Amino acid sequence: MSSETDTVATERKESMKRGIYILPNLVTAASLFAGFYSMVATLNGNYGSAAVWIFISAVCDGLDGKVARMTGTTSKFGVEFDSLADLVAFGVTPAFLMYAWALKPFGRLGWVAAFLFLVCGALRLARFNVQVDTVESKRFVGLPIPAAASMVASTVLLFTHFGWPSSYKKFAIIGMIYLLAFLMVSSFRYYSFKDPALIKRQPFGFLLLAVVLLIVVTAEPVVMTFAILLIYILSGPLDYIITWPRKRRLEKAIHKGREASTRET
Repeated sequence: MSSETDTVATERKESMKRGIYILPNLVTAASLFAGFYSMVATLNGNYGSAAVWIFISAVCDGLDGKVARMTGTTSKFGVEFDSLADLVAFGVTPAFLMYAWALKPFGRLGWVAAFLFLVCGALRLARFNVQVDTVESKRFVGLPIPAAASMVASTVLLFTHFGWPSSYKKFAIIGMIYLLAFLMVSSFRYYSFKDPALIKRQPFGFLLLAVVLLIVVTAEPVVMTFAILLIYILSGPLDYIITWPRKRRLEKAIHKGREASTRET
């Protein structure tokens, strides 16, 4: 057992000696920079700017993996670097933003909510890293942390866009933070948008729908971004509720089949 461990350690050292891939890790570093700069904007009281930088970080996070796969430069180092960058950009940064923007007046309940968001995000990333080779690629188990962070950012932009008073935050924000934290560590399934069929030929109606959606988003980007993210976040629990009766029937059928086979033996 020890010899196998030594062999793996030697291979990792040799891999690091050969160097790392610059392009995908540079994109990951850009995501990390955007997350850090969002915290700088939060410290300066520019909450709207901080929210925008979270979205920029999410865009970079979506690109680094695609760049690595397209250029054949995927590596273990890149995976680990990406995970650490995600924890900062989508865990620490939105938790810090939410506390400074809305949760501070709640005192202990506020900073506990912000920390719960952070720790649930860390647990979500750790579970994803462990299950990445065993879970269906088309679905995520639990709400992805970039989606949770983007929901936080879109909420800040929505309040800023409509100029809603800070008193409204007391009724909505803290509940949303606890909900997002729960969804990240839940077993609800979320679509990953990694289905290869998405880039294949589709009916003409899909193109028309995409154009209409693009026009609507362009007309009201803040409202539509919030609405789209809200729909995505609720899709996990709704999918569970819709498919639960079918899963129950399937489980009963399997249970009856096992009982029948046991009686025969």
